[in-house]
Amino acid sequence: MSIVEYRGFAGVRLEAEVIGSADDPAVLLVHGAGQTRGVWAGVAEALEQAGRRVISLDLRGHGGSEWPADGRYDFGAMVEDLRAVLAQLGTRPVVVASTLGGWIASAALERDAALLASGLVLVDVPLDLDREVAQRIGARLREAAALTPGQADWDPRLLDAFDSGAAAERLAGAPAAIALPTLYVRGALSELVSPADAAAFVAGLPDGELAEVEDRSLVVTDRGDALGGWLIDFLERRAPRASPEYREGSDARTFRDALGCFATGVTVVTAMCPDGTPIGLTANSFTSVSLDPPLLLVCIANSAGSAPHLREAGRFAVNVLQIGQQPTSNRFAGKGEDRFAATPWIKGEFGTPVLTGSLSSFECARHAVHDGGDHFLLVGRVLKAIFEPRRDPLLYFRGKYRKLHFA
Repeated sequence: MSIVEYRGFAGVRLEAEVIGSADDPAVLLVHGAGQTRGVWAGVAEALEQAGRRVISLDLRGHGGSEWPADGRYDFGAMVEDLRAVLAQLGTRPVVVASTLGGWIASAALERDAALLASGLVLVDVPLDLDREVAQRIGARLREAAALTPGQADWDPRLLDAFDSGAAAERLAGAPAAIALPTLYVRGALSELVSPADAAAFVAGLPDGELAEVEDRSLVVTDRGDALGGWLIDFLERRAPRASPEYREGSDARTFRDALGCFATGVTVVTAMCPDGTPIGLTANSFTSVSLDPPLLLVCIANSAGSAPHLREAGRFAVNVLQIGQQPTSNRFAGKGEDRFAATPWIKGEFGTPVLTGSLSSFECARHAVHDGGDHFLLVGRVLKAIFEPRRDPLLYFRGKYRKLHFA
């Protein structure tokens, strides 16, 4: 076991307890209000034994994490705390969160979910919190804090600073945007969420499952064996420890998925037909070859409509796209649309179509063409290159567009 510190929103220090091998898939545990990471002890141990690296986080104002001097416990700050932690992990964990932690996790993964996590488990997360129930829970929390004044494991100022109504309202629009395998776990005796509300929430998720733990009100237990069993089952099905494997002659989709683990930029390769018609297509198999002479290489599918013209073109351009050019990438990857009519471009100095606003553009003379299975390798000698250093690249990874994220 080790203690790890992260920096949350506005530099707040957040503390977590980590167990398990660094080589195992990660699970991030996020507790509820008035609790600490210790509430997950039984679950964390079960997950470690099941071959997971477990990170149990203390929210701001709880346990070993910083209790902000300014008493800032608004929902937005806590959401940004979690996004900051996820960005610092260096891996995409399955996030397991209960009650308040579930609100925070749902909002944090409403944007860029696939960049930050690989799955989500919500435990007894209130969906439409009844005012009387909220008051009853608040009273219990205040009473618990008052029993040991100055010795509580969490900051009672949270109760006055946090707007549960606003958080629940935000959660209402979250399901459709959480593009991750998601499990909602409800204790059968839970006072926080009804069976109908839980079912409706799961129905709104792009990839959701509902589990009900019989004879339990999970929010008041130590989340031991019953919850651990559901978690491990979900993880083994939706985030398995074993890596997919490709062998020659087996499923080509698996091979493609393996290749997709190499993150790339996105380019549009362009040229002019003999009759002066511009042609182009989207390609991400692009690399530099040599500095002296200046050579680059791009792979073109033999089946592409522009392939015959690009194979014979004496000159061509490679336009590296920036993050605002995702529509351009889609346009040049599709069919049936007048690609150049909807795309700003100019004829470059060496007669090739150059897409204006690109991150960089390379005008090339054909240096060599090599056959490569169902693709051919087009090697160009760079005649001119221009680039824009103030823009960020459009990235592609595991079949999805991505963007740079600075931790």
